[in-house]
Amino acid sequence: MRASRLLSILLLLQTRGRMTARQLAGTLEVSVRTIYRDVESLQAAGVPLFGDAGPAGGYQLLEGYRARLTGLSSEEAEALFLAGMPGPAAELGLGAVVAAAQLKLQAALPAELRERARRIQERFHLDAHGWYHDGDRSPHLAAIADAVWNQRRIEVRYRRWTEPTDVTRFLDPYAVVLKGGKWYLVARGGEQIRTYRVHQVLGLKVLDESFERPAGFDLPAYWRSFLNDFRSRLYQGEATVRLSPAGRRRMRELMSSAVVEAVERTGTGPDEDGWVTAVVPIESLDHAQMEFMKLGAAVEVLEPYELRERLEATARELATLYLARPEVAVAAGRR
Repeated sequence: MRASRLLSILLLLQTRGRMTARQLAGTLEVSVRTIYRDVESLQAAGVPLFGDAGPAGGYQLLEGYRARLTGLSSEEAEALFLAGMPGPAAELGLGAVVAAAQLKLQAALPAELRERARRIQERFHLDAHGWYHDGDRSPHLAAIADAVWNQRRIEVRYRRWTEPTDVTRFLDPYAVVLKGGKWYLVARGGEQIRTYRVHQVLGLKVLDESFERPAGFDLPAYWRSFLNDFRSRLYQGEATVRLSPAGRRRMRELMSSAVVEAVERTGTGPDEDGWVTAVVPIESLDHAQMEFMKLGAAVEVLEPYELRERLEATARELATLYLARPEVAVAAGRR
């Protein structure tokens, strides 16, 4: 375990450059004191590793030093092939590059590891898209990814959800993230770092200007913070509903995990017909109306009253629409 950690420290410093003891400890999930001991062990073993104190300090390897660590364990070789997602890579314009890299890696592996990698590809497939959504199709994704990689400033015409809907923004693109089959751009505009839906980019111009990424920007940490903030703002209210057994089954496929968990947590015991009553979170009246309509007559909204009124009005409109022309139903039945 310790030998693996020492190797990880060496590789982290070799690939990322200067890192503080606290950064290393956070990445490796150990204490700062443990990092101090490990660094001393590496230095005693002759690794040209030194550290500087102060706000801009940290550990780094002597410039030009490269450790030649080419051995892969069987688990590491399997993980490399399991991590490859050709679909998203192709959307970024990197499909051919990923295929070529995997081919070279296969050629470099010993016969036993090459066979294990082949078995992984035959038995596991990662599909990042959802069942009811084929993912974003944006003509600008590849260009945005290229701007991220080359640190080029971009001008985008972007469609927001609020007025004014169509706006122009000048952005420093830091990263792209794939979440649930949808691509997001993490970028700085002015003084703030924000997240933009790539699908909502209406126009893109890559400017002849470069920018400097902040040295301390941590993409995984930013994304975790963004998700936590998004979830805290997502649900603005609650609804009390009755669900039939069929409604509970369909709900697991059609609704969010937060709604499913709320039904399991707050649901009453089933009545004689199998219906349960539960309190579930809702985003807004408009969104809740669309979501509950997916369940049809397998759900009854009890509260809030305005949401119940909306569903009642929709049900009346549907009944009027379908009962107004009975000859259509008769004709359809004769086919």
